[in-house]
Amino acid sequence: MRLLLVRHGETPSNLDHLLDTAVPGAGLTPLGEAQAAALPAALADEDIEALYASTLLRTRLTAAPLAAARGLEVTVRDGIREISAGDLEMVPGDSPQGERYMRTVFAWAAGDTALRIPGGENGEEVLDRYDAVIAEAAGSGAGTVAMISHGAAIRMWTAARADNVDVAFAAARPLANTGVVILEGSPSDGFKALSWAGATVVPAGEGGPAGAPLDTAGRMGGGPSEPA
Repeated sequence: MRLLLVRHGETPSNLDHLLDTAVPGAGLTPLGEAQAAALPAALADEDIEALYASTLLRTRLTAAPLAAARGLEVTVRDGIREISAGDLEMVPGDSPQGERYMRTVFAWAAGDTALRIPGGENGEEVLDRYDAVIAEAAGSGAGTVAMISHGAAIRMWTAARADNVDVAFAAARPLANTGVVILEGSPSDGFKALSWAGATVVPAGEGGPAGAPLDTAGRMGGGPSEPA
């Protein structure tokens, strides 16, 4: 299966750098609507056979133009929604509390899945629900699947499940609105990331950007992480 993980379009909460993870969540800004409208052209070379979105409003709004252009139904699944911020809901993503959220998320990808976001989920719960939707898509027989999901969830899942992406690589690369991570593989055989926001992924362990160290906020070089 060829898997396209697409971050939703811009929301008002993104503009304010807030951890907005609860259902139904914010809608799209005018720019977010334009980003969604541009997705069919951006993915014109992809033979998408199935289209998924999370239960949050912003992903369904982002998926709508692509669904209309391809004549596809949008399959809505809670499993690919954003990682719950719990007690950190609506705090600034660049605050100490917001940085705690991202540190926890990337700790999960590194294997410490028992950690729990205060009042929220632990890594095992998030990976289980995301894996279940990936497995459903793989079991459908679709050759290429697009999933409109969320920044932290996409980065964490890819770092945890793609053989050639490590935590440092994912932590260093916030995913812009409607940015795409393309992978191929299957739940049984594993996944390999082919590209990240249009750039070829450098295999983990082969030097270059994938080997750069993290700072104490779980980021590379101190750059900001994207809000949910």
